Amino acid sequence: MAGWERKQTDTDKGIVIPDDWPGYPLDLFTYPEHYSEDLDCVYIPHGVIMDRTERLARNILEDLGDHDIVVLCVLKGGFQFCADLVDCIKVLCRNSNKTLPMRVDFIRLKSYLNDQSTPDLHIVGADNLSVLNGKNVLIVEAIVDTGKTMKTLLDHVESFKPKMIKVAGLLVKRVPSGTGYLPDYVGFEISNRFVVGYALDYNEYFRDLNVRAPLSIFAHI
Repeated sequence: MAGWERKQTDTDKGIVIPDDWPGYPLDLFTYPEHYSEDLDCVYIPHGVIMDRTERLARNILEDLGDHDIVVLCVLKGGFQFCADLVDCIKVLCRNSNKTLPMRVDFIRLKSYLNDQSTPDLHIVGADNLSVLNGKNVLIVEAIVDTGKTMKTLLDHVESFKPKMIKVAGLLVKRVPSGTGYLPDYVGFEISNRFVVGYALDYNEYFRDLNVRAPLSIFAHI
């Protein structure tokens, strides 16, 4: 996309979407009419998300191939990204000399009140993570903003003594209060805008932005 940049680092830190990126007009896409007053633009179209997800899947296969891994999906927002990422890895494995046997487990984090991240983190499913002991773990999260939630989760996962932990995040926000934490695999770095769609919600609304054409990320007004 014009104006977008790729960060060149030792690890994949994502495509940088600049602060002045206006997104695409809503009238170019199909979406539920009952959300017409709540959306500003289509921020990242579905096709771009899928292309980037396939690239991340390739990078993960190159780095972790031939090792059994436990994919730890962070619900609820991460389920769509995780499902697409796992599907991409499976497809790539069928056409590669590397394999990546996977099992998928789920954990739910709650740290948002309306559109604001809060210091209180509630972990649901945390008592069932003993399976991670001695395993290679790939945490899959939809969005990282300050990084505080992810650091808390990493500390918790590390207490189960996994062999290795990697993190894949679809979105990383540029926020003034950020810790500087970046996942090992990043889809997009975005400005500090509240986005919905592709399983990202606002108080449980907007998860149904899932008709095929705009299975995209929308900027919320």
